[in-house]
Amino acid sequence: MSARDDILQLLKQSDALTAADVGDATGLTSMGARGHLERLERDGLVQWQETPHGRGRPRRLWRLTRDGHDRFGDRHDRLTVELIGQVRQLFGDDGLNRLIGEREQQQRTRYQNALRQVPDSPQAKLDALAAERSREGYMAEVIATDGGWELIEHHCPICAAAETCQNFCRSELTVFRDSLGPDYEVERAEHLLSDGQRCRYAIKRREDE
Repeated sequence: MSARDDILQLLKQSDALTAADVGDATGLTSMGARGHLERLERDGLVQWQETPHGRGRPRRLWRLTRDGHDRFGDRHDRLTVELIGQVRQLFGDDGLNRLIGEREQQQRTRYQNALRQVPDSPQAKLDALAAERSREGYMAEVIATDGGWELIEHHCPICAAAETCQNFCRSELTVFRDSLGPDYEVERAEHLLSDGQRCRYAIKRREDE
């Protein structure tokens, strides 16, 4: 990949980075990374925001714009949206909800089977769930937090479908809860379609409350 593509990929998997951070991660100098970032900004793919940093100058943090996120979109977005529209036209909202319900059940079965194959520990289960999501194109990872864990999805391969019918998003939250079972609490902490940078789910064990 080119340096430009490397930077876009890096920002896709990060909240926000300085030019120095980008340089360290990609092997560029800070000045070289800043040059690439400024060109990407002119193309409308990245944006920056200054944040206080001690007594020194504010830090300029770079992140992807919506157009930047869309660079990772599914090539079949248009077809997906057209099919959803046709299902809704032919079978109404009830028919579309039945379609979403069938997808939900298939995901639930697949995730539960995957979770049964790993040791009975929270980290193992969450890693297995993230692996299944990554296989579906979500670029998922799990990180530990003070109160539990976060499941972070750096990409949404069904973003166009979810924008057309947000029941797809509701469905996925339900599937996570059902797959992990009653011992776990799952809440959406950040939503790509609600001005978030990615989808992020806060997870904790109920017995730890």
